[in-house]
Amino acid sequence: MTGMTLIGFLLGLGLGWWRAGRLGGKLADKLQYAAGFGIGLGLLGLFLSMLIGRFVGG
Repeated sequence: MTGMTLIGFLLGLGLGWWRAGRLGGKLADKLQYAAGFGIGLGLLGLFLSMLIGRFVGG
């Protein structure tokens, strides 16, 4: 269950950092975007893994 959460978190970190960079953000902006995206996608991965475990069985 933690695998999807970790993958979502790491993907969110990279995506947030990239997004802030494209918008011309400085280091603090990149860190904030990375944290926000990481938490959001990490939670999404957690919920998806819970749904898969519930309906597929595991």
